[in-house]
Amino acid sequence: MQRGRRIAFDYGDVRIGVAISDPDSILASPLTTLSSGDPKLMAQISELIAEHEPVAFYVGDPLNLSGQSSTSAQKASVFGEELRSIFNLPVTMIDERLSTVSAINAMRQSGINAKNARSKIDMAAAVAILEQGLAMEKAKDA
Repeated sequence: MQRGRRIAFDYGDVRIGVAISDPDSILASPLTTLSSGDPKLMAQISELIAEHEPVAFYVGDPLNLSGQSSTSAQKASVFGEELRSIFNLPVTMIDERLSTVSAINAMRQSGINAKNARSKIDMAAAVAILEQGLAMEKAKDA
C-alpha cells in the first residue's frame, strides 16, 4: 500500500462530509463538512489537497439497498469523476449503503442528537467510507 494520506467524501445534495487518514493509513479522522452547492467547492477541496497532500480519494457510492444505482449514486459518481479530472488523483467509489445509518447509530450511542448534528453525521459517514476503503486497499496488498 502506497504511503500517504487518503481523503474520503460522503457526497450529498446539501453537505459533503470529509475525512482524512494519517500518512500510514492507520487512523481515519473527521476533517470538515463542505457545502455541495457552494460555487467555491472545488477551490475549498483544492485547499484541502494543498494542505494535506493526499495520494488518493474515496467517494461514497450510495447504492440502493438492493445494490442498484440511484440518483444519489449517479451524482456521487459525477463528483468522483470531477475530482479525478481536476486533481489527477485516483478515485475509488466505496459502497456506502449503511455508512450514514451506522454514523447515526454511533452518535445516538454517544448521546448526540442526530437532528442537531447533521454535519457531524456527514463527517462520521466519511470516516466510515474511509475506513472501508483503507481496509479494501490493505486486503488487496495482502
